[in-house]
Amino acid sequence: MATDISLLGELAAATARRRTFAIISHPDAGKTTLTEKLLLYSGLIRTAGMVRGRKGGKVTASDWMGMEQERGISITASAMQFPYKDAVINLLDTPGHQDFSEDTYRTLTAADSAIMVIDAAKGVEAQTRKLFAVCRLRRIPVLTLINKMDLPGRPPLDLMTEVEQALNVHASAINWPVGSGSEFAGIVNRIDGSVQLFSKTVPGGAMRVKVEDLMPADLARSGRLSQDVSAQVQHDLELLEIAGNPFTREQFLQGDVTPVFFASALTNFGIESFLDAFVQLAPSPGARLADGDDGTELSVDPLETPFSAYVFKLQANMNPKHRDSTAFLRVCSGRFERDMVVKHHRLDREVRLSRPHSLVAQERSTVEEAYPGDIIGIINPGLFAIGDTISLTGGFNFKPLPQFQPEIFARIRPSDVGKRKAFDKGVWQMAQEGTVQIMRNLNDQESLVAAVGRLQFDVLQYRLRHEYRVETVLDQLPFTCSAWLEGDPTTFKPPSASMIVKDRRDRIVVLFGDQLMKTIARDRNPDHQLRDMG
Repeated sequence: MATDISLLGELAAATARRRTFAIISHPDAGKTTLTEKLLLYSGLIRTAGMVRGRKGGKVTASDWMGMEQERGISITASAMQFPYKDAVINLLDTPGHQDFSEDTYRTLTAADSAIMVIDAAKGVEAQTRKLFAVCRLRRIPVLTLINKMDLPGRPPLDLMTEVEQALNVHASAINWPVGSGSEFAGIVNRIDGSVQLFSKTVPGGAMRVKVEDLMPADLARSGRLSQDVSAQVQHDLELLEIAGNPFTREQFLQGDVTPVFFASALTNFGIESFLDAFVQLAPSPGARLADGDDGTELSVDPLETPFSAYVFKLQANMNPKHRDSTAFLRVCSGRFERDMVVKHHRLDREVRLSRPHSLVAQERSTVEEAYPGDIIGIINPGLFAIGDTISLTGGFNFKPLPQFQPEIFARIRPSDVGKRKAFDKGVWQMAQEGTVQIMRNLNDQESLVAAVGRLQFDVLQYRLRHEYRVETVLDQLPFTCSAWLEGDPTTFKPPSASMIVKDRRDRIVVLFGDQLMKTIARDRNPDHQLRDMG
């Protein structure tokens, strides 16, 4: 009994230290640069690489795929764990581009909180709105970081107002910028009134910045600021005291208020204080909803329920030396141990988790144990699919992960018919990961691919070329929407701009040129059902 209490205490302490979060933003807001700087301040890396480095220079640790490094964008979600002071941080870096939204949305299910990065010059952009809406739907508390304060941008008060109006959430400034653009010199902590002034150390923010701690009374006579900047800071702070939103952690955890921070991830100004605040504010892992085998909804408590986890992502060939597939698992409850034998709920069989590892980009480290909130990679020999639940006890499945309706379709084939076997393997692997969906015509003579956005096809062709040595020809098809067909396909009367195919589960799918064609098909076939995919 004493041993059980001791183990429960260990589990509770380890869980309380965990902070598992995703970074979300519109493309080019500085999300991946922020990820790199968090690793720098954790001590995990000594120098930070630039997203768009010069040829032969550093690249960010989280962007491991060659195409990401070439284009300077994140294409796949990546997971990293690192210690920071008394906390253990699990960071999920997500793609910002809307073409990869499905990967981002699935990754958000594994997060307990989110950091929303906003460009100080552009404000709240389209993809930011969508991702924030998903966080709100899933009741994920969001911290807001207004980035790029070292560049010309909009007034901070205007940005605060836009966050509130565009996202329908109360915004509360936890710190406030001292200057902006070339005059951005520091931040004021509104909790205790202290001031931090920063000095660059090396170009590009590759190293930690020097920090000078002051009190507000010393700000004007520090010699670092112009009279106009000092007056503007004082004016803004007085206005916030009168008209600003109050902040409580309870409101933040409920999603009613987002704490706002100002910083420059490029120069590292404000990053350390933001990370300190994040550790204090963000929640540790809590209970997760699941569907019981008896049809009831149940809550999986991270401490009381023995080990359980689910697969939120698959990724092949992360390291060319290994050439294997990794299943990313979010630990939801209990303590994980290496070589643990668990129940695979979908397959209704036991599996041994014998090669667990944690990752920073392509680098792997063997995991001996893990706790709720942790992300672990398991070598996938074809047993795991996205959304799979595993546990010690069985009897439930975590809620299904979101799926997106594909909007573009194409025929794809290898340029060299002798590479057909490698081509089929690569396309199948990427369909398993969710990069694309595979469809076939009714006589199985031809394969099609479907995706949410055009860039997914670019990724497909790039990875087939670099990972499977297969050059391909891709012909985009004139369809923009689809639906599952329920009813006899031989009696279905399709409109002219349509095509009937099968998905990889042999379900009948109808592709349509546009929404009007889908409406015509519904009207023309009252005895059939057209059900939206997703």
